[in-house]
Amino acid sequence: MSDVQTFPFQEDKLDQLKTYHLGVDWPVVYIQENGKEMYIGQTTNIYSRSKQHYENVNRRRLEKIHILSDFEFNLSAAYDFESLLIQYISAENNFKLQNRNGGLVNHNYYDREKYIAKFEVTWNKLKEKKLVSKDLSEIKNTEFFKFSPYKALNTDQLLVAKRLEKKINEHKERSYIVNGGPGTGKSILALYLLKHLHEEDKTRELSIALVIPMTGLRTTLQRVIRRVPGMSASMIIGPADAAKKKYDLLLVDEAHRLRRRVNLSNFGSYDKVNLKLGLPKDATQLDWILDSSKQQIFFYDERQSVVPGDIRPKDFKKLKAQNFELISQMRVEGGEDYIKFIDDLLALRSVETPKKYDFKIVDTVHELVADIKLKNSEHSLSRVVAGYAWPWSTKKGKSDYDIEIDGLKLVWNRTNIDWINSPNAINEVGCIHTIQGYDLNYVGVIVGPEASYDEVQKKIVVDPKKYMDMNGKRSLTGPEELEHYVVNIYKTLLTRGIKGTYVYVVDEKLRNHLKKNIKI
Repeated sequence: MSDVQTFPFQEDKLDQLKTYHLGVDWPVVYIQENGKEMYIGQTTNIYSRSKQHYENVNRRRLEKIHILSDFEFNLSAAYDFESLLIQYISAENNFKLQNRNGGLVNHNYYDREKYIAKFEVTWNKLKEKKLVSKDLSEIKNTEFFKFSPYKALNTDQLLVAKRLEKKINEHKERSYIVNGGPGTGKSILALYLLKHLHEEDKTRELSIALVIPMTGLRTTLQRVIRRVPGMSASMIIGPADAAKKKYDLLLVDEAHRLRRRVNLSNFGSYDKVNLKLGLPKDATQLDWILDSSKQQIFFYDERQSVVPGDIRPKDFKKLKAQNFELISQMRVEGGEDYIKFIDDLLALRSVETPKKYDFKIVDTVHELVADIKLKNSEHSLSRVVAGYAWPWSTKKGKSDYDIEIDGLKLVWNRTNIDWINSPNAINEVGCIHTIQGYDLNYVGVIVGPEASYDEVQKKIVVDPKKYMDMNGKRSLTGPEELEHYVVNIYKTLLTRGIKGTYVYVVDEKLRNHLKKNIKI
């Protein structure tokens, strides 16, 4: 039976914990707080641990200690509860957490499902004590929870984090690349390292920042990091900001979206950065990062490069960087099998319906939109996205809609900044430049008419006339390159959904061919 007992955290009252029936030699989780600040921990001797905490000037400010116990607790369950509490309570933001983020690890253990059910019971008891206020499902959909630097790491991430930290402490000027497909937790690891290195004794004096190439995602992460004690939004910067000073270490998330001097909206600003750094006119944003820092960690996925203006893979290979790999799937509930399913599906190979994941190809766009709106009402954070196959007429005031399919009129996203959380997002369609880097519960993907099935070549072909991203088709070396980028776009869109993905394909031949290739 899960229980929550409250005691005063005062020096002359600590003996009460010694007489508490689980105060010595039993795993418990505890919360210390004073109504404003909080510390969360776990121990097998709450009496001894409390005495230690009273010697800490920060802990001494805390006035109460709440002990979360259960006769069925074991060490694994206690570690899990501690990790979950830190993640959820930090995201709720009712208290300033004194915890660091080192050591939060996601691991499986015997009968974990039973303990997760117990955690939900315990959470409700914490609500009764007014230590928390929101439901777990509500917190799970917040941007802070999704991008929290308090996120528990899986085994892959923890191993890479430790190896990178060791390398950084060698103080050698060097580049590192963390490779990982969609949903392997590159952003989580980047944010974890930003906070962890900022707090550790050996690295806290280093000048460190996290570079985010995409404006919308950068704004979201600045808003998240502003809430973390001891950190500020100025630690999340754009590539041009990186060129304004010298850094000891730059972390670069979504590094595949760093730009070349190709298809830019403002060549003048770009050229000024190159001039300031003393670089040649055709230098890339990758060159800016290298010139402005002693060490660099690039979080990279070659398959998510979606326009010709993105840095070419060969430029990263020239770095002779040390490479690390993230493999375990953290986003989609279908796991790594679903990612392989999408790769095979778009390669027109025969595939089996993904297990433990809600995937379907629908016959009409009306069905797709209706299904996603239903899922949004049930789970929240469900959105329709599409390939860039329709002009953005509403942006220029030429029309009150952008997309029309079978009489259904739709509009592109009306904001590029944090679109998925904008008030009218459920009635709009997100593009690749708006959605990349974000997670959704359900995603509805419209595969536009630019992609079709060629029955002679037996492959997906792309019609450049129907592909409307002007910056996405300038400077191409040939039709194969455009096909490569468009397939990458759809791979990215089709891997946004945590719980499920629904697809409508405009080209009937392609739709039928994809459906035929899927074995029930």
